[in-house]
Amino acid sequence: MIEYTRDAAGIVTLTMNDPDQAANTMNARYVAAMTAALDRLEAEREQVAGVIVTSAKSTFFAGGDLPTMSRARREDAPALFELLGTIKRDLRRLETYGRPVVAAINGAALGGGLEIALACHHRIACDAPDSRLGFPEVTLGLLPGAGGVTRTVRMLGLAPALTTWLLTGKRLRPAAARDAGLVDEVVATPREMLARARDWIAAHPDAAQPWDRPGYRMPGGTPATPELAAQLPAFPATLRKQLKGNRMPAPEAILATAVEGAQVDLETAFTIETRRLITLLTGQIAKNMIGAFFFDMRAVNGGAARPDVQVEPARRVAVLGAGMMGAGIAYACARAGLDVVVKDVSPEAAARAVAEGDPAVLARITPTADVADLRGCDVVIEAVFEDPQLKQRVFAEVEQVLAPGALLTSNTSTLPITGLAQGVSRPADFLGMHFFSPVGRMPLLEIVAGGQTGDAAVARAFDLGRRIGKTPIVVNDGRGFFTSRVIGRFIDEAIGMVAEGVPAASVEQAALQAGYPTGPLALADEVTLTLIRRIHLAYRAAGVTAGRAHALVERMLTEHDRPGRSSGRGFYTYADGRRGRLWNGLAGLATAEGRAVPLGDLQERLLFSEALDALRCRAEGVLRTDADGNIGSILGIGFPAWTGGVLRYAEQHPDFRGRAAELAARYGDRFAPV
Repeated sequence: MIEYTRDAAGIVTLTMNDPDQAANTMNARYVAAMTAALDRLEAEREQVAGVIVTSAKSTFFAGGDLPTMSRARREDAPALFELLGTIKRDLRRLETYGRPVVAAINGAALGGGLEIALACHHRIACDAPDSRLGFPEVTLGLLPGAGGVTRTVRMLGLAPALTTWLLTGKRLRPAAARDAGLVDEVVATPREMLARARDWIAAHPDAAQPWDRPGYRMPGGTPATPELAAQLPAFPATLRKQLKGNRMPAPEAILATAVEGAQVDLETAFTIETRRLITLLTGQIAKNMIGAFFFDMRAVNGGAARPDVQVEPARRVAVLGAGMMGAGIAYACARAGLDVVVKDVSPEAAARAVAEGDPAVLARITPTADVADLRGCDVVIEAVFEDPQLKQRVFAEVEQVLAPGALLTSNTSTLPITGLAQGVSRPADFLGMHFFSPVGRMPLLEIVAGGQTGDAAVARAFDLGRRIGKTPIVVNDGRGFFTSRVIGRFIDEAIGMVAEGVPAASVEQAALQAGYPTGPLALADEVTLTLIRRIHLAYRAAGVTAGRAHALVERMLTEHDRPGRSSGRGFYTYADGRRGRLWNGLAGLATAEGRAVPLGDLQERLLFSEALDALRCRAEGVLRTDADGNIGSILGIGFPAWTGGVLRYAEQHPDFRGRAAELAARYGDRFAPV
């Protein structure tokens, strides 16, 4: 795991290289190897002039051993305490070795990898294309528990450590990490990195950590410093505002660990850090988040739902429609190095696709109103208005000029793909590529296979999605597919609550405190009530129940002309495009006298409405894999991250079926267990 070499100048290089994994992680092999390396360093101290810690992998160190961590139980706490104690003891031995120690960071150093680097006296990062440094633990429901919280606070001070590194989960490029204080130098090549490491060792024979030098003072002061003490109340207040009552124990644990650890000696701070990490590790929320953001994400991006067929990569993409969505899709494709042609009804409309952005990216986009300019495109992505006849017309217009066998895709969010495929001559090459708005920020891509879609088409769409940096889930056809169908239940239940007399503010707060990033009424305004009504009517025409929200939405539109944010009036008021207060006329739209509904019931009505429908999607075959359902629900429709995804929420609930039956008895058969 760790190769130990000493050169003629007495410089020892510890090269981490796990023989059984593509990346180094803080597993049992690492723990044993680091102990052995420190034992040998101490035995050979008189022959050692300095130490370089580096990696033989393309990355430096990937972090903790998440498969093992995810299995931690409460009864494992003593063993975890001993393990973390060993890891910290060895890193402490490294930084107090009495010789200069340099981290030569040749690639990504995340979590435990950055913690190893912080136990060195100097950090030199190679500016590799994929190199990132950071503490992503908070996004997994954890905290940096191998000294990361303690050392970062002592190195930078309480406020910078928390706001830049520990609470954000950011992964910074080497230069940005240098500017933020945790990297000392950035170099261009591995050769230069190792040469600089040797030079630094020669120039700093008495190197030590700042906190091990006489007279050390924590940057910005300790919590006992009057100036910092006066600022401390703002930290939990800001965190509370950010979390909005969300069930996320990791940020609170990080804040408490940082503040408490800053008031005590180093070893006590390490112990505080260890205990809080074990509490998180053995809790359910971390297991949920590791399950989603590590295991499910790896499965989805790794192609678990991609058919195992060889296909040619996309080369030239046609985008039909230069509205906000079409322009976003075009830019994403061009940024990935693809040549893109954007067609709209007029040259002026098509030109919207190249209105702003990086000039080098925009240079790959050709706007046009001429169908002939699409000749040779091997992928077409249609992004016109949600009208089946219009979509079929534009495909009929362009299909004849495309490259033979071109992939045909529609960016519809709700229209059944099998029906749209009737408008093309090659339904096997036709599918849905549902992007989310804004395309530049939303990471999810929902690929929808119609009744006649072939495996090669799915594989081609999946590969294109990965190339443009999206996380592609693959689902089967059905009205609303997966994401639009399930989020529709969320919005419908929320509007239905308002109709039954629940105060609108209580509905919004219930959602935010359950962990949703946006309240359902604010979300309805973003979607527009006009679109919600159109979807209701389409469902009704297809013989599907329109939902509880339909009557109130109709009154909002016909009696009060409040279609949503784009018009400046919806469930909320708006001024200069900014959302204000909830509209004070909502209480008058209730069709029943309001009743007191417990906050827990409001929250679980929203959560269960989506979870039950996701279970139906799985039973009906709309979902192909659970991982697609979990990742799609978090990245695409804002299902609370602490749950680990909509299906995991149902599975890890202590009595999901029993609670669903209770909700059904109180609020209606729509909550009947699946």
